[in-house]
This record gives sequence, C-alpha cells and structure tokens, in this order.
Amino acid sequence: MSKINELLENFEEKRQQFLKDLQREYDALKKKYHYQVYKKKVVFTQEAKKENKKWRDPLWKEFLWGNMNLRYIISMPFIYGMIIPAIILDIFLFIYQQGAFRLYGIPLVKRSEYIIYDRRFLNYLNFIEKFHCLYCSYVNGLFSYAVEVAWRTEKYWCPIKNSMKIKWGHNWQKYFADYWDAQVYREVLNKNREYYKEENEEELLIRT
Repeated sequence: MSKINELLENFEEKRQQFLKDLQREYDALKKKYHYQVYKKKVVFTQEAKKENKKWRDPLWKEFLWGNMNLRYIISMPFIYGMIIPAIILDIFLFIYQQGAFRLYGIPLVKRSEYIIYDRRFLNYLNFIEKFHCLYCSYVNGLFSYAVEVAWRTEKYWCPIKNSMKIKWGHNWQKYFADYWDAQVYREVLNKNREYYKEENEEELLIRT
C-alpha cells in the first residue's frame, strides 16, 4: 500500500506541476495576444485589434511595391478559374452524400467542419488579402471535405490496405484489412458496415 500511495503522491505532484505550467503558458499567450475567453470562445480585445491593424498594408502598396507584380496578375485567371470546378464539385458532393450515404447508412460529412471563414476577422489583412484568404478557405476546405467523403466511401466498399506505403494515409485505415488477407477482408467489410449502422442508431438515440 505504501508503494501505491507513493505513486499516487508522485502522480498528484506531476499533475499539479502540469496545471501550473499550462496556466503560466495560457497567461503568457493572453498577455501577448490580448484575448479573453468568453463562453468557451476566444474574444480579442479592442487593444489587440488596434495593435494588429498597425500591420495592415494599405491597398496601394499591393500595386506599387511589388506585392501584385506581373507574375501574380498573369496567374490570377488560373487560380480563380478553379472556382468553377470547385463549385461543381461542391454541388455533386452534396448530391452524392444525400443519395449514396443515406442509402448506405454512412453518417454525412459535415461541410461546416472543413470550410471555415475565420481569417476574415484578422485586422492586419487588407481587403485584397482577406479576399484571397476567403477563396483559399473555401477551396482548400472543400478539398479536405471531399477527401473525407471519399475515405468514408472507401471504408464502406473497399477496406483493404495498400501493398505499398502511400504518402498520406487517413484515420480510417485502422479499420482496413491487410493487403493479402482475404478472410479478414470479408470480416472487416461486414464489421465496417455494421459500425456505420450502429453509429447511425446512436445518433438517432441522442437526437431523440
């Protein structure tokens, strides 16, 4: 018992020290960025907003000081031309989820968790920079959203690990069968579909 008590005391000391370090870091960040936590949200003070605004470049600098040089201007049609296939992809992802995912019983991917427009609140960005950030937030968020839709589809239909290591995997692969394991593949396939069924039933119970 003495050994257990000693371990518990050591654990409590380390826990207290960790909390103190965490509080110290939190206070340092509050002092540096002038923010407060209100209703579980970070709210920046007027002092912080004024301080950040000092770093904002006026629009005329975008054109006179090389921020908008010839290369960037020429590339604009290529960059912003991607908005057309992006919007088409967005529409088809919505249709795909509402159709296929509901038929399979796969939980819908929440688009709002991937496309976030919070950078528009940054005072140190001018109008052009905010517009660029708005576009990036949409397109990059859309691609992440599309990848998650694809991964959930793969988990449902083809839960098999690749024979070669891929550069960027995903969290669903832990539910996949090994490349050459035919028996486990069938088991995993059924388990994954039951997993989605159980997950949807749990969501239904929570809502009711």
